[in-house]
Amino acid sequence: MAARKTSKKGVAKVCRDCHRVVDGDSCSMCGTANLTADWAGYLVIIDPATSDVAKRMNITVPGRYALKVR
Repeated sequence: MAARKTSKKGVAKVCRDCHRVVDGDSCSMCGTANLTADWAGYLVIIDPATSDVAKRMNITVPGRYALKVR
């Protein structure tokens, strides 16, 4: 079983569209409310221009992301 990052309020939610870890009821990147608490793999992208993982996941903005979203 994969460990999940927890916030102060419990399990953090992730946007199903862009995989960004969000603090609230909607994604600050794409604006959707399509969130889930069912995710695995915590990824922090600091410099997307030089990150091979960010390029493979089509991430262009630094931030916290989930690798797998269900």
